[in-house]
Amino acid sequence: MAGPTEQDRSLRLRLLGGGQEPDPRFSLANERTFLAWIRTALALVAGGVAVEAFTGELFVAPVRSLIAVALLLLALLVSATAGLRWLRVERAMRQARPLPFPLLVPLLAIGGTLVVLLLTGVLLWRAGG
Repeated sequence: MAGPTEQDRSLRLRLLGGGQEPDPRFSLANERTFLAWIRTALALVAGGVAVEAFTGELFVAPVRSLIAVALLLLALLVSATAGLRWLRVERAMRQARPLPFPLLVPLLAIGGTLVVLLLTGVLLWRAGG
């Protein structure tokens, strides 16, 4: 089997910034974490689609669209940030630096909280009206 080409090595150097190859277990754990965040983003996409497709009787159209778009934007944020996090962690491991702060965690917590507050507010408003 042939080794990496010069183009592969150049791309790796540009993306990962050099350094020492980390223990494969750590790189694979970083990849599994990335994939878990991507699964979370896909679940948010499914939730946004489900809200738009199946809650016609529960929410008026503008509210339904707002909730669906909020979930889809949160999915976009999670998936983009997951890729950046994977890269930052991989670089830190290769350069023997401390791992970066997981910005994705508070972003997802705040975004999820806002969506739940919106849903709760709409449901309480409908129950009272």
